Amino acid sequence: MTLRRALFAALLALTPPALMAEAPDPGAQARAAAKALEEASAQLATAEDARDRVKALTATLRAFETGLGAMREGLRRVSLREAELQAELDAREAEIGQLLGVLQTMTRDPLPVRMLHPSGPVGTARSGMILSDVAPALETRVTELRRMLEEARDLHALQDAAAARLRDGLDGVQQARAALSQAVADRTSLPRRFTEDPVKTALLIASTETLEAFASGLTDIAENEAPGSLPDITERRGTLPLPVEGTILRRAGDTDAAGVTRQGIVVATRPGALVTTPTAATIRYRGPLLSYGNVMILEPQAGTLFVLAGLDVVYGAAGEVLPAGNPVGLMGGRDPSAGAILQQAGAGGGSDRTESLYIEVRQDNVPQDPETWFRTTKDE
Repeated sequence: MTLRRALFAALLALTPPALMAEAPDPGAQARAAAKALEEASAQLATAEDARDRVKALTATLRAFETGLGAMREGLRRVSLREAELQAELDAREAEIGQLLGVLQTMTRDPLPVRMLHPSGPVGTARSGMILSDVAPALETRVTELRRMLEEARDLHALQDAAAARLRDGLDGVQQARAALSQAVADRTSLPRRFTEDPVKTALLIASTETLEAFASGLTDIAENEAPGSLPDITERRGTLPLPVEGTILRRAGDTDAAGVTRQGIVVATRPGALVTTPTAATIRYRGPLLSYGNVMILEPQAGTLFVLAGLDVVYGAAGEVLPAGNPVGLMGGRDPSAGAILQQAGAGGGSDRTESLYIEVRQDNVPQDPETWFRTTKDE
């Protein structure tokens, strides 16, 4: 490392900044993510005073999630690039030593003395011609090594600066979740299509052993239900956004590690991820159900149900009509610390999607492939 530091000092002294090659910046995504987290923090400061606090805080929480996700990916790429530079510099240790020797020799004597040759004017002319041929190649090598060293230094500094930004972002996302939960609890403006009979609901849960049986009895637990339905969304099949940001872990009909085959999809999400309505929908049921954990059952139109299972926190009440993009709950798990994120990024891998949301679509109580309803990609 002493040799490399000496070379770095020599290169800085010999190579003017104007000669430095322009290189792609692998830290651009991390810098953009840091800016996104700053903007999310500013949003959080103003969301509390917004007329529609739930809508504003939902957007703020999404901004934090996006920024933190981008920061993790950016730091992962930064770490990989830094490791790549370090490996290349280590592999070129001998070459760097030779180059340093040449540079030190060239700088030992004044330029007029350096150009003289012992054999006289002809030798001096020939040595000048040789030097003019060698100098551009030497300068190119100097410039490239200087660029690599400066890039490695900048990437390391970027990682150090990211630790504070990550801590701020993690604090901000926790504040946004707490504020959103309170705003949802305080909301009284949503229309309701029916009220839930808690006794009938308890009896239905106790008497059913399958999701199909429970879904078939949902209409029996509603009291004073208003006639009609929300607008038909059949034409929007295949274009609806997933209720949560994540990647598909298992598809409909896949068998899990326990040997269980389900008719829905499993989406891997980050801890505490926000779950929202893909479209306007009525809450048919929310709460624990069978072995699914906390469940939210949404009815976007008559005869169609979106079953979301595995949430940690569920919002709202049965009978409420939610607009599209409205929060219905949060996933479980705990956010890793800033130090853990940096350590994982330094290893160049690891997944931050440790939670899973089960999504099932039922039409006239018959399971449908959710991927025919939601906008997904087959290579996820």
